[in-house]
Amino acid sequence: MAFEHITYALEEGVATVTLNMPARMNALSAALQVEVTQALALVAQDTSVRVLRLTGAGRAFSVGADLGGLGADDASESSIGQRTADQMEAVANPLILALRSLPVPVLVALNGAAAGAGAGLALAADVVIAARSAYFYLPFIPKLGIVPDLGISWFLPRLIGRSRAMALTLLGDRLSAEQAAQWGVVWACVDDAALDAESMAVARRLAALPAHGVVEARAAFDHSERSSLAEQLHYESSRQRELLDRPTFSEGVQAFLQKREPRFAGR
Repeated sequence: MAFEHITYALEEGVATVTLNMPARMNALSAALQVEVTQALALVAQDTSVRVLRLTGAGRAFSVGADLGGLGADDASESSIGQRTADQMEAVANPLILALRSLPVPVLVALNGAAAGAGAGLALAADVVIAARSAYFYLPFIPKLGIVPDLGISWFLPRLIGRSRAMALTLLGDRLSAEQAAQWGVVWACVDDAALDAESMAVARRLAALPAHGVVEARAAFDHSERSSLAEQLHYESSRQRELLDRPTFSEGVQAFLQKREPRFAGR
C-alpha cells in the first residue's frame, strides 16, 4: 500500500510507522490519521508482525491538530465545532481505539514534541521511549479553552494521578522527557542519537513475547480499573486456569529448567 503522509516498513517482525510530514511537524490532519489507521489494519492482518513501532520524522513526533485547516472553507453550514467533533468521531477516536486493540505491542519512539492531540497518540502506546529533547505539551485549556482529547483525559490521570494531570492541563507547562520518565509517563529517556537503536532493541524484545501476551496484559489492567481486589484476584485465577494449559507456558517452564531463553510461536 502506497502512503503519502506516513511511511511503513517491516523488519524482523517489527513494523515501523513514521509520521512523515516534517515540514508541518506531523500535524494530525485527517488524511494523515486515515493513513495511520490503514497502516494499523495492515499490522493487524499481517501475522508476521510481532510489534508496532510508531515514530515521527523531523523535529516533532506530532504537534497535534492541524489548526490551520480548522478554518478552511466548507460547503456545509455546520460550525467548526460540529465539523471537528464529527471528524473526531469518524477518524481520530477510531484511530486511538485501533491502537489500543492491536494484537501486538505498541511502542512509541518519541523523537520530539508531542503536543496537543499528538500527546494523546503517544500516550495510547503500551511502551514509550523518549529522546531527551522530546516533551509533552497540553495547550488545550490555557491557549484554546478546549478539553484535552484523543484520550488524554483518560490516559494521563491513570499514569500520573489526577493532581499532576490537572496541573499539566491547566498550566500548560511542558513536561520534559526526563521528568516524564521520573513520573512514569514514559518507560525510558535516552539521548537523541540513541533513540532509533534503543527503540529497536526494545521493539525486538517485545517481538519475542508470547503472541497473546499483550492482549492478556491489557485486559488484566483494564479489568483491574473497574474491579475490587477480590474481583481482580478471581479474574487472575480464572485467566491462569486457561493460560497455564497452553503450549506457551510449557515452553516457558522448559526454557527455565534448561537455562535458556524461551522460544514462543508467532501469531
